[in-house]
Amino acid sequence: MMTIAMATAAMTGCTVNPPPLSQAQLGTIDQPYVLDANDKLRITVYNEPNLTGEYTVTGSGAIAFPLVGLVPVRNLTLEAASAALQARLGRDLVNDPKVSIEVLNYRPYYILGEVVRPGQYPFMNGMTVQQAVATAGGFTTRANTTILFIRRSRAAEEGSVNGRGSAVPVLPGDTIRVGERYF
Repeated sequence: MMTIAMATAAMTGCTVNPPPLSQAQLGTIDQPYVLDANDKLRITVYNEPNLTGEYTVTGSGAIAFPLVGLVPVRNLTLEAASAALQARLGRDLVNDPKVSIEVLNYRPYYILGEVVRPGQYPFMNGMTVQQAVATAGGFTTRANTTILFIRRSRAAEEGSVNGRGSAVPVLPGDTIRVGERYF
């Protein structure tokens, strides 16, 4: 029985493709943005120029803000993060605070495997997997262009997508892997 399993693994090239990404994992380009580590933000507190400035989300998912300390923002939309900061400032620190948050720099995405220039790239809104591959110089001659692999930034495992199918959005923090074809 063991020899059959080993022979089957040898014939299939010892690779098992991860399952396709689900509809929820695929995401859409028009989803509200969710904050995470390495996002650079511009926070404006109206009528408080000393509090207005640029802040980076730390690895622990918080921003270090004057007067209130660390404010957790990981997995919050911009509106929710603004409301959280507004609530913290409103606790006897600032009269009727009005807070606005915008993203200056999104966290990067990564592409590796059989592309000409693998590495880290700046995220741009509306980018698709095909555009990310083009940004990395395109596929190498050994690339498997049919099945591509994506691991979303907070996912434990990667999923597969059809490399020639419909446009799959790239989200900030994604890791895209282009495998090698065998024939």
